[in-house]
Amino acid sequence: MLSQKMMSICQGNSTIRAMFEEGKRLSQIYGADNVFDFSIGNPNLETPDCVKSSITNILDKQSSLDVHSYMNNSGYEFVRKKIADYLNNFYHSKLSQENIVMTCGAAGGLNIVLKSLLNAGDEVVVIAPYFGEYFHYVSNFDGILKVAFADSKTFQPNIESLEEQISPKTKAVIINTPNNPTGAIYSEDTLKSIAELLYKKQKEYNTSIYLISDEPYKEIVYDNCNVPFIFNFYNNSFIVYSYSKSLSLPGERIGWVAIPSEADQFEDITKCLNIANRILGFVNAPSLFQQVIGDVIGTEINTNIYKEN
Repeated sequence: MLSQKMMSICQGNSTIRAMFEEGKRLSQIYGADNVFDFSIGNPNLETPDCVKSSITNILDKQSSLDVHSYMNNSGYEFVRKKIADYLNNFYHSKLSQENIVMTCGAAGGLNIVLKSLLNAGDEVVVIAPYFGEYFHYVSNFDGILKVAFADSKTFQPNIESLEEQISPKTKAVIINTPNNPTGAIYSEDTLKSIAELLYKKQKEYNTSIYLISDEPYKEIVYDNCNVPFIFNFYNNSFIVYSYSKSLSLPGERIGWVAIPSEADQFEDITKCLNIANRILGFVNAPSLFQQVIGDVIGTEINTNIYKEN
């Protein structure tokens, strides 16, 4: 007898994935040039040349034992330091390698965060419309997903709706900015309002409520917009990031989680994230691509074609 929970998930499998498989089937019939697949987040821009050069240089100059070996479950220290230094330079933050955990993309990052936070029955609030896999990620750890709503015109979160969904059982709120699927960037005013609400609810319930910002689209912005840095607004925050979009590397499963030192139970959380990486079966983020990220930090795909479109 298979897991009833998994059989239920299989019966309600992702519509996006079903569309992706249908696109592949139609491509075999009509040719790939005649089928346009907008279902899944595969980029259509080439990976930057420096990524390819980095891969070649690493493989040529290092022994295979160095390239492909295990490391700390949180990832290579020198790569984590480079990411922290890059964020510090960009956002004037004060992060170190201890604030960074390398992950198997944003999906792996979200799962180790939720594994570290949730007890059975804890609630996680998301803001509709939202990435459908959040439901499964929360369910993986016997959490309960609660849904707040965005403003129908601006797609900024409706703060009153968000407050209605927060309860003494709320452990986390997930935001996704720039948002998939709306494209909305949550403004500084929005983030300030969310932070004020969460600080108020923490005090009211005498608990910690964590804000998880899922940011794989951070570089794909238009009209000279900036994505605000949530650590400037709320201490109990996580940033979950993936290079799937910014470097066109979705299949390589490489990203990171960052958490500020000011977060409640910071040392315990970082220890939990480290161990969650291991016990969930990721063990560590891919060794070769951790080193590649260390080489090309700050590089991104040329998004001009998106802007032209």
